[in-house]
Amino acid sequence: MGKHRILILSGTTEARQLAERLALRADIEATISLAGRTVDPKPLPLPTRVGGFGGADGLVDYLANERIDLLIDATHPFANRISANAATASERSGPPVFGLCRPGWERQEGDRWISVADVAGAVKALDGASRRVFLAIGRQEAGQFSAMPQHAYLVRSVDPVVPPLEVPDCRYILASGPFDAGDETRLLHENNIAVVVSKNSGGAATYAKIAAARALGIKVVMIERQKPAGTRTVGTVEAALELIDQILPPA
Repeated sequence: MGKHRILILSGTTEARQLAERLALRADIEATISLAGRTVDPKPLPLPTRVGGFGGADGLVDYLANERIDLLIDATHPFANRISANAATASERSGPPVFGLCRPGWERQEGDRWISVADVAGAVKALDGASRRVFLAIGRQEAGQFSAMPQHAYLVRSVDPVVPPLEVPDCRYILASGPFDAGDETRLLHENNIAVVVSKNSGGAATYAKIAAARALGIKVVMIERQKPAGTRTVGTVEAALELIDQILPPA
């Protein structure tokens, strides 16, 4: 029997860690796929393809043409469309799929969360008097907050927000995690932030802003996950490796 062929839909730290582990396996030939939304992604230890597949139909064709034995969805917890396409493509083309997705953050005593279902809900939650808002949801959907131009925004993202928000008061920070709790506390305090807008991404790299908001008594508009139901999901790289060995017969 030849090597097992695995396609990893990437976009998270866990995807990178899984790739590092699979790169050492002589019985597996894995490929990583990046959506191409990050301007300068870090190199990965496996063969890498960049760009979309052309929806579920394109992914079905790719899985068949490349004779993929297993599909792993290790995309960002909010890459809902890609995850839905992965589930559909698995159903139609045969190879099993499972998700690798770190657990979301859970509300703790002292947290002042306003939970919303999506970015549109977060925008609506900011309706009202002018406040200083720390917007930390990435660049792609930040522009929706132009609908609430009364606020003063501090926007942090890995890559520049293009086009910029159509609001009179907005400042941008380019940075990537992990972030330190002390630094995040100073950032929120020195900028007089009244509301933090965040996605419930989970993990440790960007949690510091949530802890800082709790310590300062600042409200957090938390955009919760809406991943499609039905796909089996594990929360750690170790669990993913165990599941791979369960699904794929010994080579």
